[in-house]
Amino acid sequence: MQAVYRNDITMDPSGFVLLADAVPQIVQEIRYYSTYNFIGDRIDGYEEPCALLTVEAARALKAVSGEMNVHGYRLKIYDAYRPACAVRHFVLWGIEDLDVRMKPYFYPDLPKQALFERGYISRRSSHSRGSAVDLTLLDMRSGKELDMGSPFDLFSEASHPDYKGVTQEQFDNRMLLQEVMVRNGFKPISCEWWHFSLQDEPYPETYFEFPVSSAYLKR
Repeated sequence: MQAVYRNDITMDPSGFVLLADAVPQIVQEIRYYSTYNFIGDRIDGYEEPCALLTVEAARALKAVSGEMNVHGYRLKIYDAYRPACAVRHFVLWGIEDLDVRMKPYFYPDLPKQALFERGYISRRSSHSRGSAVDLTLLDMRSGKELDMGSPFDLFSEASHPDYKGVTQEQFDNRMLLQEVMVRNGFKPISCEWWHFSLQDEPYPETYFEFPVSSAYLKR
């Protein structure tokens, strides 16, 4: 029987898989391993540029990938499992008023404190439960990302899935991603077109702490 966790933080990675193994067709650009993110530093807990997910979420995402491949698209992953220590890194950054070096790129129209108030950054993230993913679509013929009307992690109304200021093509691209994700068991959020969580996540009250590392899964 699978262990049940409630309101705790654990280092146990036994229910997780390396997404590249579970869904070989994906492309990965793990932004929080790099310095090109809204903070401007590599984020705590990201030891490798790889995506991890719970077994259940990876299985559902494989179905999404298969459906998208038929239509000529591949999935591009920006983030998946996010350790609880990474979320603490976000929160501590939010307290530091003077560090706004990435503001022009990721939150040009908002003060950094508003990012928490408006739901763009959470103090307890669904990513830390292991069944949330940030992603977009690549055209298999051109190799280019579909135009979604705003880039990943642009904290703005322009990134809301139902934002009316995008073109019809951009809106249709957002809805294509959303419809296929929802059909395969994921749910969207109202402020980010790229973010989805598994509807029936296996650890709904558990936040994981182990690092983003393929080596850690093999221990």
